[in-house]
Amino acid sequence: MFSSSTNYTKLKTNLHLAIARLKLLKKKKTELTQKLRREIAEFISTGKIEREKVRVQYIIREDYLVEAMEIVEMYCNLLLAQFDLITNIKELDDGISEAVSSLIWVAPRLQSDCQELKVIADLLTAKYGHNYAEACRVESIETINEKLKHKLSIQSPAKLLIEKYIMEIADWYIIPYEPDPQIMEMEK
Repeated sequence: MFSSSTNYTKLKTNLHLAIARLKLLKKKKTELTQKLRREIAEFISTGKIEREKVRVQYIIREDYLVEAMEIVEMYCNLLLAQFDLITNIKELDDGISEAVSSLIWVAPRLQSDCQELKVIADLLTAKYGHNYAEACRVESIETINEKLKHKLSIQSPAKLLIEKYIMEIADWYIIPYEPDPQIMEMEK
């Protein structure tokens, strides 16, 4: 169990650092995808759409990653707001169980972008036990946020979603674009 108060200090510090890093990463990734959208719009206007579908997939993945980072940031804020539940109660409180399990689950997936998440996960593992942490990592626990799992899944985006992104980019930059009717039929 979490025995020394320095570990709580370390947890609190890393939660603050993770929030700051996630905000910075979200801003950088959003700026990058905006730039890519402009470049894709230029190719749409010249009719070179097929080759840009790969870049649209990249934008979709980056958008999903930004949304996942927003969820993780929200959970870090929740743990800071409910920090007394961590420090004063030995067992995991239901009010923070989704945040704790989701942060432990997401740490290996985002630690290359945000190293603080690994420290947070290690400290939460020390607090709530290795069995609980392992259950989170292998997804055998139901409190992990489903939307977060979906946003970080490795599946390729659906063709319909790619087509809708292209339509959105064309609309935003006021470029005439006729969507693929076969792909649009999938929506029905």
